Amino acid sequence: MNLSERIRQLRQQKGLSQENMADELGLSTSAYGDIERGRTEPPLSRLEAIAQLLEVPLPTLLGLETTSLSETEWLRRDNEALRVENAWLHQEIGQWKSKFHEWVRLELARRAERERERIGF
Repeated sequence: MNLSERIRQLRQQKGLSQENMADELGLSTSAYGDIERGRTEPPLSRLEAIAQLLEVPLPTLLGLETTSLSETEWLRRDNEALRVENAWLHQEIGQWKSKFHEWVRLELARRAERERERIGF
């Protein structure tokens, strides 16, 4: 369903006529009718006024179905994503630590070998 059809449907559900809407919006009946026929694309300010008259949120009027999550739900999802990333980073740090310890062990062994060779063992 496009915007003009949604406006018409919501208007009819509210029991308003095109004349009522036009009067409330300060438009001629034919200008308002052009909006409902899709001949005119109204500016955002006009869409906000229409949404207010029809007592619907602007996203609903625009057909943006909102399955809005509560702030708590967004935070929970963000926290879960951060926990997953944190676990992955801890695992990566553990791998780098292991590589570093192995490098230090090998370097110490090489130095000890060079020291033995220098002394003559």
